[in-house]
Amino acid sequence: MSNRKPWHEMAKDLVDVAMGRKTADLVIRNGRWVNVHSGEILPGTDVAVSGCRIAYVGEDAGHTIGLQTEVINAHGRYLIPGLCDAHMHVESGMVTVTEFARAVIPHGTTSMFIDPHEIANVLGLPGVKLMHDEAETLPINIYVQMPSCVPSAPGLETPGASIGPAEVAEAMSWKGIVGLGEMMNFPGVANGVDKMHAIMAETMKAGKVIGGHYASLDLGLPFHGYVAGGPADDHEGTRAEDAVARVRQGMKVMLRQGSAWHDVATQVKAITEQGLESRNFILCTDDSHSGTLVHDGHMNRVVRHAISEGLKPVTAIQMATLNTAEHFGLEKDLGSITPGRYADIIISSDLVQLPIEMVIAGGKILASNGQLVVDLPAYDYPDLAKDTVKLGKRLQAADFDVMAPDGVAQVNVRTIGVVENQAPTRALEHLLPVRDGRVQMELAQDVCQIALVERHRATGGVTNGFVSGFGLTVPCAIGSTVAHDSHHMIVVGTDKEDMATAANRLGEVGGGMVVFREGKEIALVELPIAGLMSDERAEKVAAKAARLVDAFQACGCGLNNANMQLSLLALVVIPELRISDLGIVDVMQFEMVPLLVA
Repeated sequence: MSNRKPWHEMAKDLVDVAMGRKTADLVIRNGRWVNVHSGEILPGTDVAVSGCRIAYVGEDAGHTIGLQTEVINAHGRYLIPGLCDAHMHVESGMVTVTEFARAVIPHGTTSMFIDPHEIANVLGLPGVKLMHDEAETLPINIYVQMPSCVPSAPGLETPGASIGPAEVAEAMSWKGIVGLGEMMNFPGVANGVDKMHAIMAETMKAGKVIGGHYASLDLGLPFHGYVAGGPADDHEGTRAEDAVARVRQGMKVMLRQGSAWHDVATQVKAITEQGLESRNFILCTDDSHSGTLVHDGHMNRVVRHAISEGLKPVTAIQMATLNTAEHFGLEKDLGSITPGRYADIIISSDLVQLPIEMVIAGGKILASNGQLVVDLPAYDYPDLAKDTVKLGKRLQAADFDVMAPDGVAQVNVRTIGVVENQAPTRALEHLLPVRDGRVQMELAQDVCQIALVERHRATGGVTNGFVSGFGLTVPCAIGSTVAHDSHHMIVVGTDKEDMATAANRLGEVGGGMVVFREGKEIALVELPIAGLMSDERAEKVAAKAARLVDAFQACGCGLNNANMQLSLLALVVIPELRISDLGIVDVMQFEMVPLLVA
């Protein structure tokens, strides 16, 4: 947003260009105008741009063209507003804000609403400021939502830092802060917890939007209480009835289609089958893996998918442009191709398949035919964002032992059940054998071990549990310092020696993701920035991540985006069962429960 000026500073120049008294800097001729305000597609349209904003949209902009005007002939192709991602976490791409932008601009994304919740759990407010300041240097619109829940569930986990009402109040004064990030502590809101309401109050006083996160299937009184507290949108719905309930209560429904969370198809039926007003629906990604960004796309991928599920193309585009802008009170700056708005424009020859043939943002051509045509200098993070993995000791296989009561041959254990392509887990139970006083894994039942290794305060603490759904079949271990939300280290494996080796290896490289099989490292993605992000290009990170996927498969795991599924197993605000540094968490009851079932 470094080249963007407010409308009031440019209004007279825009009028002069529209009237032909001044010449435009850029004119696009002969386009098919996708008008998201009227729902029309208008052929034979010209667009004249002055500086970073649109001055004129009409049948003939010839009166705005001068000797220095750059003219683009659209040759009858569609002119589409730049796409907006209404809710997302840059850190999930495992790259910096700059590298994320570099990856998504060629796919037509010109506005992002980022919640740097992940780095906040490691570094607190200084981490948020780092990403905020980086966002301000980029040529697209990157608005920051101040993280709301650090920790996401007080008493159930221990993050590396904490955020309260004072930090939220400070951030609300920063340029580019558009609101509050997802309010994940939905029981705290419904139960009247003072801290949660104080955080939301600071956002309300600043006149900004409170992001929602109601990750429960209960649409009774807790849901009604949550809505009454102030969250204005929600992206955690997975069913059509979730979408219906939210819209009826005045919330905006955010339909997410990330790398691993596929929630558009079920909820879009509220529009296509039940006829709800589509202007109350918004598209987002939430979490996108670097491989998805490089190979499959970003918001263009989500819009294509929404169209394939039955939406009219203009409706789907509205849900990724104007609907988003209006929700955040930014419709005077973005979301449509109309006078005064930022000149964020995509040129595409097909409204259904959405090939992104040119991307203009702030009046500048940033990408052409899938290639970035401007330079985005790498952004250097300071030392405070590095060397954040503090284990306190060198881990041994014995640290991953689960001890059984004396004299028993088998025990019943609580098991985290992975649900492919969804964020929720299932609370399962399995009867497992005991040998030498230690509870054993049972690969025949698809039950292996999971551990949460404390990495912020060097306590040396390890919480052990069991997980089902990865399908691991060989001696192996998978480790990650991307472990929402507190981002300790999470390790899943079938061999305790490999689990210890994987944990120690991540300590050595300052964080990341690693796979060991039979004592050998077979994949590694280094993430030295807060243990969450790489300082390399997205293509390089994507290539390493692809090797990680291959390594998962070499261990027997066939889950789609298994690494993202792994990263959520410590997310103690999404049902049903999770693991934290404090133990096993029953998210349905929001309480700690013993691993062994009595």
